[in-house]
Amino acid sequence: MSTSSHTAADAARCPIDHAALTAQRSPTGCPVSRSAAEFDPFSDGYQQDPPEYVRWAREQEPVFYSPQLGYWVVTRYDDIKAVFRDNITFSPSIALEKITPTGDEANAVLAQYGYAMNRTLVNEDEPAHMARRRVLMEPFTPEALKHHEPLVRRVTREYIDRFIDDGRADLVDQMLWEVPLTIALHFLGVPEEDMDQLRQYSIAHTVNTWGRPRPEEQVKVAHAVGNFWQLAGKILDKMRQDPSGPGWMKYGIRKQAEHPDVVTDSYLHSMMMAGIVAAHETTANATANALKLLLQHPSAWRELCEDRSLIPSAVEECLRHNGSVAAWRRLATRDVQVGGIDIPAGSKLLIVMASANHDERRFADADLFDIRRDDASEHLTFGYGAHQCMGKNLARMELQIFIDEFARRLPHMRLAEQTFSYVPNTSFRGPEHLWVEWDPAANPERVQPDLHEARQPVRIGEPSRHAIARPVVVDSLTALATDTLRIRLRSADGQPLPRWTPGAHIDVECGSTGLSRQYSLCGDPAQASVYEIAVLRDPASRGGSAWLHEQLRVGERLKIRGPRNHFRFDESARQVILLAGGIGITPIRAMARRAAALGLDYQVHYCGRSRGSMAYLAEMQA
Repeated sequence: MSTSSHTAADAARCPIDHAALTAQRSPTGCPVSRSAAEFDPFSDGYQQDPPEYVRWAREQEPVFYSPQLGYWVVTRYDDIKAVFRDNITFSPSIALEKITPTGDEANAVLAQYGYAMNRTLVNEDEPAHMARRRVLMEPFTPEALKHHEPLVRRVTREYIDRFIDDGRADLVDQMLWEVPLTIALHFLGVPEEDMDQLRQYSIAHTVNTWGRPRPEEQVKVAHAVGNFWQLAGKILDKMRQDPSGPGWMKYGIRKQAEHPDVVTDSYLHSMMMAGIVAAHETTANATANALKLLLQHPSAWRELCEDRSLIPSAVEECLRHNGSVAAWRRLATRDVQVGGIDIPAGSKLLIVMASANHDERRFADADLFDIRRDDASEHLTFGYGAHQCMGKNLARMELQIFIDEFARRLPHMRLAEQTFSYVPNTSFRGPEHLWVEWDPAANPERVQPDLHEARQPVRIGEPSRHAIARPVVVDSLTALATDTLRIRLRSADGQPLPRWTPGAHIDVECGSTGLSRQYSLCGDPAQASVYEIAVLRDPASRGGSAWLHEQLRVGERLKIRGPRNHFRFDESARQVILLAGGIGITPIRAMARRAAALGLDYQVHYCGRSRGSMAYLAEMQA
């Protein structure tokens, strides 16, 4: 709650249930709600499904103080994007700070290893951060990343070869942890030695930084982290002897000679350790999450296997719907407001990107898993702004190749019966095991020896929105008024269409004209089987509305994109006045229906050149 004074009207609209407040207080002196007091990111509920766990907050209390954690928690898309955008007010300096302070014994263990994790690109403030980022960015360009594609493809195939005839596999243990680690080491220029040990070190680093190890576990974790730190130093020392050749860390050593004040010894040692975790663990978890999600939606998996050109957009939707980075952290450097809530200087923020990615205010039908969603790449899984993940396109490449190989070689793969478990922490998440089953006798390569040649091209970067289209079928065509045609569309596969909200529109590809036109949805948002648009024939049409009026036939297939909503109806308004002129009635019709359903005090004012030209006139009068 804000410490600002409230009028009686404000209090009446306050989203907080004042009867459910606890005796605990936030740093601003405001009482804490019971839900906020019970928030525990180490609980199984958060680990299993972070967006669902904080749904109450996203809807009722989007910024709240957690007494258990000692952090302000931010859950809505626009608020989190604003925090990321202002990296001066919201410092990244605590991003790698241990979220659970460790005891004296564990700290002593870390000290004996000389552990001195310092600034990396993840937790560096300006102006040092951007100067360093610019110097070290070249290996992350699309041109440089292309060189890694053959290795990713080869290693992926080799690992699938090991179990493809078994009929059952734990994809995490048998592939999805080791392959991203191999790629990470290759990208960094680190020798592929002691991979099992590095896996344990990586998990220990995650638990040490973002987890809540019990007191009896802290010493064991500290030893692993200390050994990880020393191993990183030894690898770095070996690289210094010969920094030539490929690898981001070797590139950094060479750049140190040119920019010693920017690329420091302390940075290189810290980044060696953090880089192994960042390049490995996030991708391993993201791939396990993506395959789990696809197999939980058999129709989407089947469609993807039949049309692998959908893989880039499916990757973005997997990252949005169930990404591997659930939350990140920031430090308020001054008194500031987030989502209208007063945040004092020095406050720590947990920004839950997994929640932002399910915010209905930003993503239509946000909980729906839709591999044709054309705005999925707007997700915040990689962060946003100056500190957006540098390795995001390497991760995208790996995900595309992994999914492409499974879609070609094991399209009949399915999830085995199992219970999913996660390493308890605030930020990184992916199932510890992912058991799948299939019938080896049905493996496509047994009858298609050339299957390996039919690989799907990899796209470096996020997919173009114009490349993502949804097939629909024309269900009916009806003349509504002079030169106005009502078009009803249903999905081509008979599945429900994504839900939409009043004010949303779709883009319609107008046959072979090459034109794409936007039309407001004007039907009933509750009717998931059909979309309705009304198209006015423009006398000056360049082919869009003319083609729809003259060429379109019932039963014809069209391609659409969306829905998207840039004209959102404010359902919190106490009084609504809706104004429509001519064909502008289309979004207003849906808003009026929604206002009536909510029991709002509303009026519609509708005008046109003549009654005969006014679509839906009788309905609006009624």
